[in-house]
Amino acid sequence: ESGGRRIKRSIYVDLSTIKRCTPEMLERFKRIKYIADYVEEKNQELSRWNQERGIHMSDVANARHLTNVGTFRAYIQSYLENHPQVNQDMTLLVRHLETTSQGLPIQIYCFCRDKVWANYERIQADIFDHILAIAPEFDLRIFQNPTGGDFRTLSDSRMRGTE
Repeated sequence: ESGGRRIKRSIYVDLSTIKRCTPEMLERFKRIKYIADYVEEKNQELSRWNQERGIHMSDVANARHLTNVGTFRAYIQSYLENHPQVNQDMTLLVRHLETTSQGLPIQIYCFCRDKVWANYERIQADIFDHILAIAPEFDLRIFQNPTGGDFRTLSDSRMRGTE
């Protein structure tokens, strides 16, 4: 009866991969359809803010910069706003939750138009498949506990002296 089935799920971004955007990253991001305007407008906004306060962009502590995780969050928001199966008349949020030992949770909260359970599960999986696959384009890694393969690779590199 509500007009949609709720999607409420988080992905965890590896904190060690979060960084300020470089000019090269911004050029790369401007070629992504869903965020080209966002990157341009936000970059101009931050440049104005820094100039009004006499802060040079190289002043890391005081200048405001775009970050890869903030830009990724904007991308997810735009992706969902353009997704044909996401109900645009209901709440749509992409937000950070409190940082945990697994990283920075980015929560996706929206509603799927299709309420048939099997279709809803497929649509939700497609959305998260895309989000997980696109994260490396923003120089981000999704957190995952180390696996046996990770320990094997580490052990093998130590044995070869290539760590």
